[in-house]
Amino acid sequence: MWSKALLLIFCLHVLLGQPLLQRGPGTSTDLEGDLLFLLDSSGSISYYEFSRVKAFVADLLRPFTFGPHGVQTGVIQISTVPSLEFPFDRHLSSGAVQHAIHGIQQVMGDTNTGKALSLAKEKLFTEETGARPCVPKVLVWVTDGLSRDDVSKPMQLLKDMGVTVFIVSTGRGNYLELSAAASQPPEKHLHFVDVDDLGIITKELRDSIADVIQAVRLRATEITSNSFKLTWPPLLSPDMGYFVLEYAPTGDPKRKLTKQLTGDRTSIVVENLAPKTTYEVALIPESNEWYIPPKTTRVTTLEEIISPVQVLISESKPHSIRVGWSPTPDSVATYQVLYGPLPGNSVKQVEVKGSLNSTVLEDLKANTTYLVTVSAIYKSGKEKALSAKACTQEENSKIKHLRFEDLSPSTVKASWDPAGGNVLGYRVRCRRQAGPSTLLSVSPQIHSVLLSELAAGSANKVCVKPVYKNLPGRALCRMVHMQPASATGGYHHRRRV
Repeated sequence: MWSKALLLIFCLHVLLGQPLLQRGPGTSTDLEGDLLFLLDSSGSISYYEFSRVKAFVADLLRPFTFGPHGVQTGVIQISTVPSLEFPFDRHLSSGAVQHAIHGIQQVMGDTNTGKALSLAKEKLFTEETGARPCVPKVLVWVTDGLSRDDVSKPMQLLKDMGVTVFIVSTGRGNYLELSAAASQPPEKHLHFVDVDDLGIITKELRDSIADVIQAVRLRATEITSNSFKLTWPPLLSPDMGYFVLEYAPTGDPKRKLTKQLTGDRTSIVVENLAPKTTYEVALIPESNEWYIPPKTTRVTTLEEIISPVQVLISESKPHSIRVGWSPTPDSVATYQVLYGPLPGNSVKQVEVKGSLNSTVLEDLKANTTYLVTVSAIYKSGKEKALSAKACTQEENSKIKHLRFEDLSPSTVKASWDPAGGNVLGYRVRCRRQAGPSTLLSVSPQIHSVLLSELAAGSANKVCVKPVYKNLPGRALCRMVHMQPASATGGYHHRRRV
C-alpha cells in the first residue's frame, strides 16, 4: 500500500507532464489506464464463440504498451460464481498479456453478470489487485446479451466511481437495457456485432478506449444535450487549495460561467447547457504550495432530443388502454396525458414521471373512441404535445348461470342470465351424443331456448355464447346427462358441469 506522500509525488509527476517513464508523443505509450475485460464464460456461449471472443480481445490489446506506467489489464469471467482470471498487476508485457488471453479456459455455468460487476467493484478496481489511483478506469463487457441477475445497480456503482463502460454484444440483447448500462452516448460505447465479425469493430473500439486513457487529462463523459460530466485525477486536497472551473461556448467568452470547487473534488456534472454547442472548458488548480497547470478540454453537447415524437396505443381492452410514447430524454420533467371520448367535452388528466414512457388509462367506456394527447413538460419550462386516437374494445364477457329445466323425457329448457355490454344476440350450440348437433341464434332479448330430441341415457354438451359487433364473447358450457328410460316412463335426468 502506498503512503500518502508517495501517492502525491506519483500523481504530481504524472499530472505535471513529468511521467516516471518518458513517452514519445502520438504512440501507444501515451496511454495510461486500467482496462478490465468482463467475458461471458457461461454455458450460453459455445466453445467456438468463446474462442472467437478471446482472439478479438487479444487483437484489441496487441498495440498497447503494458506496464506500471502504461496500460494494465485484467479479466473476470462471468459464470454462476464469477472468477478473477488475472488481476491488473499480473502481466506487465505485451507478450505475457497475449499468452494469458489465449490460455483462458471457459468455465460454463449460469450468466450472473451482476455478481461479476460487484466483484469488479469490490476487488479488482482496488490497489489490492494492482489498480492505480491516478489513472482512468475502463470496463469492456463482451456478452451475448443475456444475464440471470440484475446488471443495472452494480454497473451504475462502477460508473459512479468514474469507470467508463464499453459493451460488445454478440447476441440479441435488449438495446434499451444495454444502452442504459453502457457509458453515454451509447453510439460510442455500445456495439452490436456477430461473433464472426468482431474484427470489424476492433479499431473503432481500440481508438475509443485510447481516447479515454490518454495520459492524465480532464475528461468529459456522459454527454447529453444539456449536460456533461467532467472527471480528473486527484490534484489537490482540501488543505492544499481549490479549483476554479470555467466554461463558455466557443467564440462567445461573454457567456463564460465560473464555479469554485473544493480541492478534494475529482468530478462535477455541468448542467443547463445549450444543445449542439461546443464548450471550451478549463479546470484551474489554485494551490497554496506550488503551481499546477490548468487542465483544458473541449466538449460538444448532443443535439436536443424532442419528445414525444410518437404516441403508441396498445393493450386495448373494453375499459382500459395503454398509452406509450418515445423518446424519453432526461430534459423532460413530467408527461401530462389528457384523454376524453369523441365526440364530447369531457377531459381527464394523468401526470406521469419524466423517466417513464407509458401509462394505463382506466375506467373507460367500452367500444368508444378517445382522443389522447401526451404533453412533455421540460425542466426548462418548454412544452411539446402530440395526439392520437384510441378505441376501446367492445365488451367480451361470457354469460352467467346456465340452467336446465326438464320438460319431457327428450326435451329440456336451457336458460341463462344476460351477458354484459352491447350484446347483438346469443348462439346456442347443442352437441348431442346421439344425433346431429344443432346451432341456434336468438335475439339479445331472449335468454332461453328449448332443446329437444335428446336421447335417453345420452350425455349432451350445451354451450351459450354472446355475440358482439366485432367479435364473439366467451362461451359458457354445461353437460346435460339424460336419465335412461324406465319401465314407469319417468323422464328425470341428471346434470353435470
